[in-house]
Amino acid sequence: MKRVFLIISVLLVLASCNARSGNPPSKGSSISGGATVIQMTDATFKKLVFNYDENKEWKYEGTMPAIIDFYATWCGPCRQLSPVVEEIAKEYSGKIVVYKVDTDQENVLARKLGISGLPTLFFIPVKGQPGMTMGVLPKESIVKAINDVLLIKK
Repeated sequence: MKRVFLIISVLLVLASCNARSGNPPSKGSSISGGATVIQMTDATFKKLVFNYDENKEWKYEGTMPAIIDFYATWCGPCRQLSPVVEEIAKEYSGKIVVYKVDTDQENVLARKLGISGLPTLFFIPVKGQPGMTMGVLPKESIVKAINDVLLIKK
């Protein structure tokens, strides 16, 4: 599992060197076509992803791979990444679940997960350990991580 996390980290860090900026900020979490980015709270995280109060070892509660976008409304890079996250949710609807967590509203959850910079994307495979990356990434890098790590065929 450390190897998978390392691979995700390396791919995403390398890709972030080529990150583009200038995407317009996104308003709301609904996406046309029925796919949505789901706003998550600490309570829904414990129910749908991982109950850190009951489990000491990672145990994903979901049935589909997931991405969680940790952001803040005041964060410029978060606003740049938001439309990309929404596009991903639309394009991968039915294959992955995409969540958003406002770290100002859910600071306990962010602290429990060790979120120290924004934006942070948390990549959660159905089996195995999650990985994370910080900073604005190009869509191509996120898609590569989804296809190479979250949607690997066995």
